[in-house]
Amino acid sequence: MLTLGIDPGTAITGYGLVEGRGDRLILVECGVVTTPSGDPLPRRLQAVYVGLTRLMQTHHPVHVAVEEIFFSQNARTALAVGQARGVALLAATMMDVPVFEYTPLQVKQAVTGYGKADKAQVQAMVRVLLGLEAIPQPDDAADALAVAICHLHSHTLRQKLGL
Repeated sequence: MLTLGIDPGTAITGYGLVEGRGDRLILVECGVVTTPSGDPLPRRLQAVYVGLTRLMQTHHPVHVAVEEIFFSQNARTALAVGQARGVALLAATMMDVPVFEYTPLQVKQAVTGYGKADKAQVQAMVRVLLGLEAIPQPDDAADALAVAICHLHSHTLRQKLGL
């Protein structure tokens, strides 16, 4: 089952495509959609939409998993991330791909077994779970892979429990 994980942002949106084959997790592709800082917000959101749509058209994921917004001290940052998140949800919905949402706590718990793991611990476990030699770069791509892994673990568990 191919899952597209998304770590939304207006400057950088991380993405990670992970295929679940039984108990194995296989990295298909990861990277980022970047937008020029000088562009107005509507143009940046359009770039995120186009980038994510192209990925879905190319790879045809079965599910899209998006990280929910974490509490932010900076309201402007939280609002911008929320807008990028909305664009990601729209792109998946327009492609008729089911969307699943996970909190940062759920992602950390699923990937490391500890909901308060730090960023380095999550990224190290992404490397281990995918059998990679190095932690995927940039950080946003590794974070998106963690979201995809979280979904694959959660979905598998739900299937086994008949939920």
